[in-house]
Amino acid sequence: MYAIVEIQGQQFKVEAGKKVYVHRLEGNAGDSVSFDRVLLTDNGGSVSVGTPTVNGVKVNAKILEHLKDDKVTVFKKKRRKGYKLTKGHRQSLTQISIESIG
Repeated sequence: MYAIVEIQGQQFKVEAGKKVYVHRLEGNAGDSVSFDRVLLTDNGGSVSVGTPTVNGVKVNAKILEHLKDDKVTVFKKKRRKGYKLTKGHRQSLTQISIESIG
């Protein structure tokens, strides 16, 4: 069984027992969280699509750790003008483990 769930404005395909990296969530490592914005579920070929969400279905997960993603370098340059700008960004992520769908 899998589900398409909306977490922090992004859609993820989740299955029980899988680990997913999402944008930083509130809470500490070891806390349980649940998501009720389930857009689609598939249970062995039986697909239910929500309008916009599937009623009565929640995804329960556990926060494993908070970490930062790899650095993304942003470089800007205008030729022959002597303009160069280098900046970087590291996104804050949370690793969650999906416990159950239902």
